[in-house]
Amino acid sequence: MNDTTPTGDDLQERELIEAALAGDAMAERTLYEAHVDRVFRLAYRMTGDQELAEDLTQEAFLRAFQHLPGFRGQAAFATWLHSIASSVVLNGLRRVRRWRQMETWEDEAPETGREDDDAVLKMKLDRAIGALPDDLRAVFLMHDAEGYTHREIAAVLAIPEGTAKAQLARARQRLRDALGEAGRPMEGEA
Repeated sequence: MNDTTPTGDDLQERELIEAALAGDAMAERTLYEAHVDRVFRLAYRMTGDQELAEDLTQEAFLRAFQHLPGFRGQAAFATWLHSIASSVVLNGLRRVRRWRQMETWEDEAPETGREDDDAVLKMKLDRAIGALPDDLRAVFLMHDAEGYTHREIAAVLAIPEGTAKAQLARARQRLRDALGEAGRPMEGEA
C-alpha cells in the first residue's frame, strides 16, 4: 500500500464528512467525539483555564462545522481542525487579555506554607509557560506536551516547518532562562 492509498479510517472519516455536509447530525456528533479530547487538551494547555478551554473547544467545533464545506481534504481532517482550534484559542486568549488580566499563578499556590521541591518547580514551570508569547507557547505545548511533529505544527499553525523548529528552540531557551538551574539539562542529557 502506498502513502496515497486511503485507509479504512480515512474512508470512514470522508464518509462522515460527506454525511455531515448533507446535514446528518449523527455524523457531526461522531466527528466531534472523535476529536474533542485532543482539541480540548490543546485549548486547556494553551489557556490554563478549564472553563475557557471548554468554551474555546466548542467555538472551534462551531467554526469547523461552519467551514466544513471549504474542507478540501488536502490535509488530514485532524490537521485542518487543529488549525482552526489553534486560531480560535489564540484569538480567545487575546480577547480575554483585553477584558481582564490573567489570574496570577501565585493564587494557585498551596497555603500550607510547606511546599515540596516538585510542587515549587511545577509552579515555576507553569508560570514560565504562561509567560511565553502565544506563538511560542502554542508550538511548545503542541510539540512537547501533545506530541505533534514539526510538520503537523507547521500545518496547523500555517507556518513553515523551520519556523516551528525555531520557535520551539526559543520557547525552550526562555523556559530554561526562567527556571534558572532547575531548567538546565542534567549532565549527559541532550
